Amino acid sequence: MRAEDYELLYELEESYWWFVGMRAIADVVIPQHRGGERLRALDAGCGTGFNLTYYESGGNHDLYGLDISADAVDGVRKRGFRKLAQASVTEIPFQSGAFDLVFSFDVVCQIPINTIQLGISEMHRVLKPGGSLFIRVPALEWLRSSHDEELHTFHRFTREELVRRLEDAGFEVRWSSYANTLLFPVVVLRRLLKHIGIGRGTDVRPLPAGLAWLDSIFRTLLLQEAKIFKSGKTLPIGLSVICYAAKK
Repeated sequence: MRAEDYELLYELEESYWWFVGMRAIADVVIPQHRGGERLRALDAGCGTGFNLTYYESGGNHDLYGLDISADAVDGVRKRGFRKLAQASVTEIPFQSGAFDLVFSFDVVCQIPINTIQLGISEMHRVLKPGGSLFIRVPALEWLRSSHDEELHTFHRFTREELVRRLEDAGFEVRWSSYANTLLFPVVVLRRLLKHIGIGRGTDVRPLPAGLAWLDSIFRTLLLQEAKIFKSGKTLPIGLSVICYAAKK
């Protein structure tokens, strides 16, 4: 990602519909991180760091972050957060068994394909036995567009592939699903238009002033998906894949 992408991320992370909705989904998939026992947790690929402050304040946990980008790390420091390292998920600079919980939000998709398994194995290594991983990645390679090019997304996953990769690394996958399903038809159309040169570039940008009212609608749809997941159901297709797994 470019420096300007991180500047935009810093501005959007707190209130943009996609980030708000995806945090709500994480909250219901792994509710123990919101309150209860104090956990030592790592955001592996923390971007500009809003999630670090969100999860630390919400559960009074001991949060750490890492990101390979100096621009991302600068954004984290701007938020006043200091427990972080500039590093890759393929070489996590923490001791084995250091964490109760690892988050990974759209990160292993942005490292070369031949290093994805190493990144997942590193997350496994730094977890305590029985520790948990929540991982989210973009779904379905056929949805690749200029959005992925601009964000340097090397790979989009199927649910089956992500589950297999986690199991190969030694995880027990306890729950998995596609997500961002209710908007799937709209985004598929948008991605098709990108292929013919209409609306190129990333979708993670502020809505045009005349369409700002859509933010609350899109957010409501993702919050509805969070309710679906809370009921124990999963979704058969979507723009993201999410898994909750435990270290055996």
